[in-house]
Amino acid sequence: MVIKREDMKSEVRHAMRGGDGSVKITHLESKDNMKNCRLLCELTIPPGAGVGEHEHIDETEYYIITAGEGTVVDNGTEVPVKAGELVVTGHKETHSISNTGTVDLTMIAVIITY
Repeated sequence: MVIKREDMKSEVRHAMRGGDGSVKITHLESKDNMKNCRLLCELTIPPGAGVGEHEHIDETEYYIITAGEGTVVDNGTEVPVKAGELVVTGHKETHSISNTGTVDLTMIAVIITY
């Protein structure tokens, strides 16, 4: 199966999980079509915007940073991130991400359920 970009659904979320600004989400595939995967999407975070801190229960989220740079709060610790890096947040862990750069931060987010 090939899913064309123009067939993917996009939305803009304001103050996502309590974060600053607006984040564009492009759903790469519907969760209804994926076993043990709750989310597969591309996030575009403009400078100054971000996803607020949140916890994961019975799942692991992966952020694959594809462009730009930012700061992740990983279980209370600030860590700079940039393109090519991976953020892993497991069961009962917390994280947030904000774009601290001057260009859009883009990433693929995947949530795998247990």
